Amino acid sequence: MKPLATDADAATLLDTLGRPLRDLRISVMDRCNFRCPYCMPESKYGEHFRFLGNDERLSYAEIYRIARLAAKLGVRKLRITGGEPLLRPDLAELIGQLRSIPGIADIALTTNGVLLPRQAERLKQAGLDRVTISLDSLDPTVFARMSGGKGDVKDVLAGISAAEAADFGGGIKINMVVQRGVNEADVLAMAEHFRGSGHVVRFIEFMDVGNRNAWQASGVVPSAELVRRIDGRWPLQAVESMDRSAVATRWRYQDGAGEIGFISSVSAPFCGGCTRARLSSDGKLYTCLFAQTGMDLRQPIRQQASDLELLQLIGGRWRNRGDRYSEVRGLQLQESAGPTRKIEMHYIGG
Repeated sequence: MKPLATDADAATLLDTLGRPLRDLRISVMDRCNFRCPYCMPESKYGEHFRFLGNDERLSYAEIYRIARLAAKLGVRKLRITGGEPLLRPDLAELIGQLRSIPGIADIALTTNGVLLPRQAERLKQAGLDRVTISLDSLDPTVFARMSGGKGDVKDVLAGISAAEAADFGGGIKINMVVQRGVNEADVLAMAEHFRGSGHVVRFIEFMDVGNRNAWQASGVVPSAELVRRIDGRWPLQAVESMDRSAVATRWRYQDGAGEIGFISSVSAPFCGGCTRARLSSDGKLYTCLFAQTGMDLRQPIRQQASDLELLQLIGGRWRNRGDRYSEVRGLQLQESAGPTRKIEMHYIGG
């Protein structure tokens, strides 16, 4: 295997489809205080479900080490995910460590927001650049259904207010997973609420992540349908993106009231520009959100593997990567005798 030890290698580390490694999503916690049906349905993740023990999760020092090595291989953006990452004690400590890594230009966090009032300012001071907050409905009844009865929309809105007060320079994004017959009627209300706020609402197609969310194609509301619906109320204009790896298509309100985005993994896959790897909280590296297996990094780290050995493991995994699940989803679903087992979203983040 070719050694991968210098910054020069970062420019040439490409997978089998010519995609560089630029983004690392780090799950710091497999637990969550919500039970959203499309991610962690209560029927599967009840009180007797066994989550990871503290010693099974990577320590902050181990996460820092992997992120530092990933930066040598080309990673420029880090996103902290879960489960719910704010359940991990002293998360600001990790943010501060990651902020010190040469080459890391952006650190973001995805959260359900309810713990932000207590943590937003510390996270900002530690070096967090951006926050993405999940909010699937403003209607209290619909929100309760979509959070598995574990959340209150008022608490999420308080989290958004706390993020506003902390003044994250990279802005706030609001993620709404849209399911037909569940919360699609709330799309216009969501758009209206955040118009003019400076925040970007991103409407996400319901995806077949994992094996426990009872996904069916009939539950997907294609982004094109939502664009037409919102455009009919507030005229939109497409915004051209120069970032080929961006997951969302961007649209601006013609009246100047800001932007919205659409993540269309089902109806308009974007695998060709995917530059993201994912690190689970127990130290497995995954090269696709829909992956079936990951590469264990925790064991070699705890067996005193050298930096060079870890660089070769991570770089070799990426160089052999050929994932493009969303582009071949339809064919796989037709040919499969049964559902393809995939890693659960709460385990590696969205």
